[in-house]
Amino acid sequence: MSVKFRLVVMNFLQFFVWGSWLITIGAYWFQTKQWSGTEFGAIFSTMGIASLFMPSLMGIVADKWINAERLYGILHLCGAVMLFIVPTINDPHTLFWVMLLNMCFYMPTISLSITVAYNALSKQGEDIVRSYPPIRVWGTVGFIAAMWMVSLLHLEVSALQFQVAGAAAVLLGLYAFSLPACPPRDTRHDSLIDALGLRSFALLKNYKMAVFFLFAMFLGASLQLTNAYGDTFLHDFAKLDEYKDALAIRFPAITMSISQISETLLILAIPFFLKRYGIKAVMLMSMFAWVLRFGLFAYGNPGALLWMIILSNIIYGMAFDFFNISGSLFVESQADAKIRASAQGLFMLMTNGIGAILGSSISGIVIDRFFTGANGALDWHGIWLSFAVYSLVIAVLFALLFKHEHKPEALTRVGALDSHAHGG
Repeated sequence: MSVKFRLVVMNFLQFFVWGSWLITIGAYWFQTKQWSGTEFGAIFSTMGIASLFMPSLMGIVADKWINAERLYGILHLCGAVMLFIVPTINDPHTLFWVMLLNMCFYMPTISLSITVAYNALSKQGEDIVRSYPPIRVWGTVGFIAAMWMVSLLHLEVSALQFQVAGAAAVLLGLYAFSLPACPPRDTRHDSLIDALGLRSFALLKNYKMAVFFLFAMFLGASLQLTNAYGDTFLHDFAKLDEYKDALAIRFPAITMSISQISETLLILAIPFFLKRYGIKAVMLMSMFAWVLRFGLFAYGNPGALLWMIILSNIIYGMAFDFFNISGSLFVESQADAKIRASAQGLFMLMTNGIGAILGSSISGIVIDRFFTGANGALDWHGIWLSFAVYSLVIAVLFALLFKHEHKPEALTRVGALDSHAHGG
């Protein structure tokens, strides 16, 4: 079995685990458990909390003490235990702590999977920039496959989705021990600040980079809004007689998977747009794509206006890729060579960490206070319009505050293209 194929399997299972529940946990939460939006926001903030410290902490462990592929396997096996526990829980507060532990085990595996793949390809003498992206795209395929499986088996409102994820995590955890060895590196640092990758925070002294990271955080919040509420939004149409038999409502996760399909295709357009128009224009395209993403959801329905929902999902590819992956490339081009890895960690901290926490927590409170009726019904039109207005305000402020002169030659390093590719 070739090394590339083994890495394809790893990436497929890596995001199959996440895709089995990330988009559909909202349907389970609101439709089956009927818990509140504020509590749901807290659940979705767990991945942000975990992203604040676990990836860098586990990175240090892999650098100094244990093979990365073994640590990767151990973390997935521990995460599987948490996923199997989820169906036994009937209290949202307890579920918060279980999901937080699950995310503490899962989030570091994203960066560890990249470390294992880079190491294996390097040993084979492969050009990583050319060889890795076609391997990584199978992660998104795995995410889509999980969504389709959960939807076709009608597990979207069932706790069985977590057992599917747990079974995949066990399989991947055991499989990880067969991956090419990635031993610790004898990495020495001059100080604790270097060891923890904190040197990259010096980038925030630069006005341009400080503004960039601030808006990366705001866009990270937008990503959590669509992950948290998209599938639940479609499920609510099933309560209306005119839509309950619509194909998009019978298989909402499949409908939402159009977003991931779009994402895989638009990744290929990023180098062209970045070199041609520059980071500011590309980020603005992303921001206005978020406005359209949410605005189309506000007015769409599974009947005559189904095209709006489908178009919204197609636009998601630009909304996500053009800020997440393009942003990663921009950080790579701006950071000093000595802190590029930690600078990418700072970018992940702002988007998947702080941005995710704020987006999840604040949206849950706002939805509970302003868009939830006395009978518990959600005003989805108002919810999506408020998200669209938020995105529009962010876009306008970014256009006014971010100052950057586009230099195409500065974007010659493309090694970061895969470092923030999404699972969902």
